[in-house]
Amino acid sequence: MVLNVHNIEAIFRIILGLGMISLVYIGPQTPWGWLGAVLIGTGLIKFCPIYRLLGISTRKDSDSD
Repeated sequence: MVLNVHNIEAIFRIILGLGMISLVYIGPQTPWGWLGAVLIGTGLIKFCPIYRLLGISTRKDSDSD
């Protein structure tokens, strides 16, 4: 699996995902907030399948973990 999510974008995805999950418990309380789990997952593994399908990568070749 080739990583295709930049480190800064991964952090942003995790924060946004946590915010979306919090909406399940506070705010509008709709199940749509659980989509935040997808953002957290893609942020943690730094791989986005949709980016792969579209041929997009926000990482540079020199990025390392």
